[in-house]
Amino acid sequence: MTGRLPRGARRHWQALDRPALPVPPAVDTAAIAALPEPARRWLGRAVPPGTPAWSVAELSMRGEIRLGGAWHAFSARQLLAPGVGFVWAARTRVLGLPVAGFDRYGPGGGELRWRLLGVVPVLSAAGADVSRSAAGRLAGEGVLVPTACPRAVWSEGPAPDTAVMSWVLDGEREDTVVRVDPEGRLRELSMRRWGDPDGTGYGRHPFGVALSEEIDVDGVRVPAVLSAGWAWGSERQAEGEFFRARIEDVRLR
Repeated sequence: MTGRLPRGARRHWQALDRPALPVPPAVDTAAIAALPEPARRWLGRAVPPGTPAWSVAELSMRGEIRLGGAWHAFSARQLLAPGVGFVWAARTRVLGLPVAGFDRYGPGGGELRWRLLGVVPVLSAAGADVSRSAAGRLAGEGVLVPTACPRAVWSEGPAPDTAVMSWVLDGEREDTVVRVDPEGRLRELSMRRWGDPDGTGYGRHPFGVALSEEIDVDGVRVPAVLSAGWAWGSERQAEGEFFRARIEDVRLR
Protein backbone atom coordinates (compact mmCIF):
# COMPACT_ATOMS: atom_id res chain seq x y z
CA MET A 1 0.00 0.00 0.00
CA THR A 2 1.28 3.47 -0.90
CA GLY A 3 -1.44 5.68 0.58
CA ARG A 4 0.56 6.89 3.59
CA LEU A 5 3.80 7.54 1.76
CA PRO A 6 5.15 11.11 1.76
CA ARG A 7 4.26 13.27 -1.18
CA GLY A 8 6.28 12.42 -4.27
CA ALA A 9 7.32 8.94 -3.14
CA ARG A 10 4.29 7.05 -4.42
CA ARG A 11 5.15 6.93 -8.11
CA HIS A 12 8.72 5.81 -7.42
CA TRP A 13 7.45 3.11 -5.06
CA GLN A 14 4.94 1.89 -7.63
CA ALA A 15 7.58 1.90 -10.39
CA LEU A 16 9.93 -0.23 -8.28
CA ASP A 17 7.27 -2.51 -6.82
CA ARG A 18 6.59 -5.68 -8.73
CA PRO A 19 3.15 -7.15 -9.34
CA ALA A 20 2.23 -10.25 -7.38
CA LEU A 21 3.80 -13.31 -8.98
CA PRO A 22 3.61 -17.02 -8.24
CA VAL A 23 5.97 -18.12 -5.49
CA PRO A 24 9.48 -18.20 -7.00
CA PRO A 25 11.63 -21.34 -7.03
CA ALA A 26 13.57 -22.14 -3.90
CA VAL A 27 16.91 -20.49 -3.23
CA ASP A 28 19.64 -22.52 -4.91
CA THR A 29 21.42 -24.34 -2.09
CA ALA A 30 24.22 -25.31 -4.48
CA ALA A 31 24.86 -21.61 -5.13
CA ILE A 32 25.13 -20.97 -1.38
CA ALA A 33 27.46 -23.97 -0.99
CA ALA A 34 29.83 -22.43 -3.56
CA LEU A 35 30.22 -19.12 -1.69
CA PRO A 36 33.21 -18.12 0.48
CA GLU A 37 32.90 -19.80 3.86
CA PRO A 38 31.76 -16.75 5.90
CA ALA A 39 29.00 -16.00 3.35
CA ARG A 40 28.03 -19.66 3.34
CA ARG A 41 27.92 -19.63 7.15
CA TRP A 42 25.62 -16.59 7.15
CA LEU A 43 23.24 -17.56 4.35
CA GLY A 44 23.16 -21.21 5.39
CA ARG A 45 21.75 -20.05 8.73
CA ALA A 46 19.63 -17.13 7.48
CA VAL A 47 17.89 -18.95 4.59
CA PRO A 48 16.47 -22.41 5.42
CA PRO A 49 16.47 -25.02 2.62
CA GLY A 50 13.37 -24.75 0.45
CA THR A 51 12.88 -21.02 1.04
CA PRO A 52 11.58 -19.19 -2.06
CA ALA A 53 14.13 -16.90 -3.70
CA TRP A 54 12.29 -13.73 -2.71
CA SER A 55 13.83 -10.71 -4.47
CA VAL A 56 12.01 -7.78 -2.84
CA ALA A 57 11.35 -6.75 0.76
CA GLU A 58 9.00 -4.18 2.23
CA LEU A 59 10.28 -3.01 5.62
CA SER A 60 8.89 -0.86 8.42
CA MET A 61 11.31 0.70 10.90
CA ARG A 62 11.72 3.28 13.63
CA GLY A 63 14.84 4.96 14.92
CA GLU A 64 16.88 8.12 15.12
CA ILE A 65 18.66 10.15 12.47
CA ARG A 66 21.19 12.89 13.10
CA LEU A 67 20.44 16.16 11.35
CA GLY A 68 22.44 19.30 11.99
CA GLY A 69 24.20 17.75 14.97
CA ALA A 70 20.99 16.69 16.77
CA TRP A 71 19.24 13.32 16.85
CA HIS A 72 15.61 13.17 15.68
CA ALA A 73 13.19 10.26 15.98
CA PHE A 74 11.78 8.94 12.71
CA SER A 75 9.45 6.29 11.34
CA ALA A 76 9.98 4.90 7.85
CA ARG A 77 8.90 2.41 5.23
CA GLN A 78 11.24 1.01 2.64
CA LEU A 79 10.85 -0.98 -0.54
CA LEU A 80 14.13 -2.75 -1.29
CA ALA A 81 15.04 -4.77 -4.37
CA PRO A 82 18.75 -5.75 -4.25
CA GLY A 83 20.52 -5.07 -7.52
CA VAL A 84 17.58 -2.99 -8.77
CA GLY A 85 16.64 -0.11 -6.45
CA PHE A 86 15.05 1.16 -3.26
CA VAL A 87 12.67 3.79 -1.92
CA TRP A 88 13.09 4.86 1.73
CA ALA A 89 10.21 7.11 2.82
CA ALA A 90 10.30 8.62 6.31
CA ARG A 91 8.73 11.14 8.65
CA THR A 92 10.41 13.07 11.46
CA ARG A 93 10.18 16.40 13.27
CA VAL A 94 12.65 19.28 13.31
CA LEU A 95 12.06 22.07 15.86
CA GLY A 96 8.68 20.47 16.48
CA LEU A 97 7.59 20.75 12.85
CA PRO A 98 6.88 17.72 10.64
CA VAL A 99 9.34 16.87 7.87
CA ALA A 100 8.61 14.08 5.40
CA GLY A 101 10.28 12.85 2.26
CA PHE A 102 12.23 10.08 0.63
CA ASP A 103 15.58 8.83 -0.63
CA ARG A 104 15.54 6.57 -3.67
CA TYR A 105 17.63 4.80 -6.27
CA GLY A 106 16.55 2.93 -9.37
CA PRO A 107 15.73 3.62 -13.01
CA GLY A 108 16.62 7.25 -13.59
CA GLY A 109 19.29 7.33 -10.86
CA GLY A 110 19.18 8.51 -7.26
CA GLU A 111 17.31 11.34 -5.59
CA LEU A 112 16.63 12.96 -2.19
CA ARG A 113 13.47 15.00 -1.66
CA TRP A 114 12.33 16.31 1.75
CA ARG A 115 9.65 18.88 2.65
CA LEU A 116 8.60 20.75 5.78
CA LEU A 117 4.86 20.64 6.50
CA GLY A 118 4.53 18.71 3.25
CA VAL A 119 5.00 21.92 1.25
CA VAL A 120 8.24 23.80 1.96
CA PRO A 121 11.30 22.19 0.30
CA VAL A 122 14.01 21.32 2.85
CA LEU A 123 16.34 19.24 0.70
CA SER A 124 16.21 18.23 -2.94
CA ALA A 125 19.16 16.64 -4.68
CA ALA A 126 19.83 14.44 -7.70
CA GLY A 127 22.56 13.92 -10.26
CA ALA A 128 25.57 11.67 -10.73
CA ASP A 129 27.06 12.04 -7.23
CA VAL A 130 23.74 11.42 -5.47
CA SER A 131 23.16 8.39 -7.70
CA ARG A 132 26.58 6.88 -6.96
CA SER A 133 26.12 7.34 -3.22
CA ALA A 134 22.65 5.79 -3.37
CA ALA A 135 24.02 2.86 -5.37
CA GLY A 136 26.48 2.17 -2.55
CA ARG A 137 23.63 2.24 -0.07
CA LEU A 138 21.64 -0.25 -2.15
CA ALA A 139 24.66 -2.54 -2.46
CA GLY A 140 25.04 -2.76 1.32
CA GLU A 141 21.36 -2.91 2.22
CA GLY A 142 20.95 -5.98 0.04
CA VAL A 143 21.71 -8.02 3.18
CA LEU A 144 18.21 -7.12 4.42
CA VAL A 145 16.87 -9.45 1.71
CA PRO A 146 19.03 -12.55 2.37
CA THR A 147 17.11 -14.62 -0.18
CA ALA A 148 18.38 -12.31 -2.95
CA CYS A 149 22.02 -12.28 -1.89
CA PRO A 150 23.14 -15.51 -3.60
CA ARG A 151 22.64 -13.56 -6.87
CA ALA A 152 25.46 -11.18 -5.95
CA VAL A 153 29.07 -11.80 -6.95
CA TRP A 154 31.03 -13.08 -3.95
CA SER A 155 34.75 -13.23 -3.24
CA GLU A 156 37.08 -13.87 -0.34
CA GLY A 157 37.23 -11.17 2.32
CA PRO A 158 40.26 -9.23 3.56
CA ALA A 159 40.20 -10.81 7.04
CA PRO A 160 38.97 -13.96 8.79
CA ASP A 161 35.16 -14.21 9.07
CA THR A 162 34.66 -11.77 6.16
CA ALA A 163 33.55 -12.03 2.55
CA VAL A 164 32.97 -9.47 -0.18
CA MET A 165 29.52 -9.07 -1.74
CA SER A 166 29.53 -7.18 -5.06
CA TRP A 167 26.79 -5.72 -7.24
CA VAL A 168 27.23 -3.89 -10.53
CA LEU A 169 24.94 -0.83 -10.55
CA ASP A 170 24.89 1.63 -13.45
CA GLY A 171 28.10 0.06 -14.72
CA GLU A 172 29.98 0.62 -11.42
CA ARG A 173 31.01 -2.24 -9.14
CA GLU A 174 30.02 -1.70 -5.52
CA ASP A 175 31.83 -3.93 -2.99
CA THR A 176 30.62 -4.56 0.56
CA VAL A 177 32.68 -6.44 3.13
CA VAL A 178 30.41 -8.50 5.39
CA ARG A 179 31.60 -9.80 8.76
CA VAL A 180 29.94 -12.92 10.18
CA ASP A 181 30.20 -14.27 13.72
CA PRO A 182 31.02 -17.94 14.46
CA GLU A 183 27.31 -18.83 14.75
CA GLY A 184 26.50 -17.34 11.34
CA ARG A 185 24.98 -14.03 12.42
CA LEU A 186 25.75 -11.00 10.28
CA ARG A 187 27.55 -8.42 12.45
CA GLU A 188 29.02 -5.70 10.26
CA LEU A 189 29.14 -4.20 6.78
CA SER A 190 31.93 -1.95 5.56
CA MET A 191 32.67 -0.31 2.22
CA ARG A 192 34.26 2.58 0.43
CA ARG A 193 31.05 4.46 -0.38
CA TRP A 194 30.79 7.45 -2.69
CA GLY A 195 29.81 10.56 -0.76
CA ASP A 196 30.78 13.93 0.68
CA PRO A 197 30.49 13.44 4.46
CA ASP A 198 32.89 16.28 5.34
CA GLY A 199 31.71 18.83 2.80
CA THR A 200 35.09 18.77 1.08
CA GLY A 201 34.06 17.11 -2.18
CA TYR A 202 32.74 13.78 -3.37
CA GLY A 203 34.87 10.67 -3.33
CA ARG A 204 35.10 7.20 -1.82
CA HIS A 205 34.99 7.31 1.98
CA PRO A 206 34.89 4.61 4.69
CA PHE A 207 31.29 3.76 5.55
CA GLY A 208 29.86 0.99 7.68
CA VAL A 209 26.92 -0.53 9.48
CA ALA A 210 26.83 -2.46 12.76
CA LEU A 211 24.10 -5.13 12.87
CA SER A 212 22.55 -6.95 15.80
CA GLU A 213 19.48 -8.97 16.75
CA GLU A 214 17.28 -10.59 14.14
CA ILE A 215 13.69 -10.71 12.97
CA ASP A 216 12.29 -14.06 11.79
CA VAL A 217 10.29 -13.89 8.55
CA ASP A 218 8.85 -17.35 7.90
CA GLY A 219 12.19 -18.85 8.88
CA VAL A 220 14.34 -16.25 7.09
CA ARG A 221 16.54 -14.38 9.56
CA VAL A 222 16.91 -10.68 8.79
CA PRO A 223 19.14 -8.27 10.79
CA ALA A 224 16.87 -6.10 12.93
CA VAL A 225 19.01 -3.42 14.61
CA LEU A 226 21.26 -1.13 12.53
CA SER A 227 23.71 1.66 13.31
CA ALA A 228 25.39 3.35 10.33
CA GLY A 229 27.86 6.10 9.65
CA TRP A 230 30.90 7.47 7.87
CA ALA A 231 34.56 7.30 8.96
CA TRP A 232 33.97 3.62 9.76
CA GLY A 233 36.90 1.89 11.40
CA SER A 234 38.66 5.16 12.26
CA GLU A 235 38.97 7.23 15.43
CA ARG A 236 36.12 9.36 14.05
CA GLN A 237 33.63 6.50 13.75
CA ALA A 238 31.46 7.67 16.66
CA GLU A 239 31.41 11.19 15.23
CA GLY A 240 30.42 9.84 11.82
CA GLU A 241 27.42 7.85 13.06
CA PHE A 242 24.17 9.38 11.81
CA PHE A 243 21.59 6.58 11.63
CA ARG A 244 20.12 4.14 14.16
CA ALA A 245 17.10 1.98 13.46
CA ARG A 246 15.13 -1.07 14.51
CA ILE A 247 13.27 -2.96 11.81
CA GLU A 248 9.80 -3.81 13.10
CA ASP A 249 8.30 -5.69 10.17
CA VAL A 250 9.53 -7.36 6.97
CA ARG A 251 7.44 -8.69 4.11
CA LEU A 252 9.27 -10.70 1.46
CA ARG A 253 8.01 -11.26 -2.06
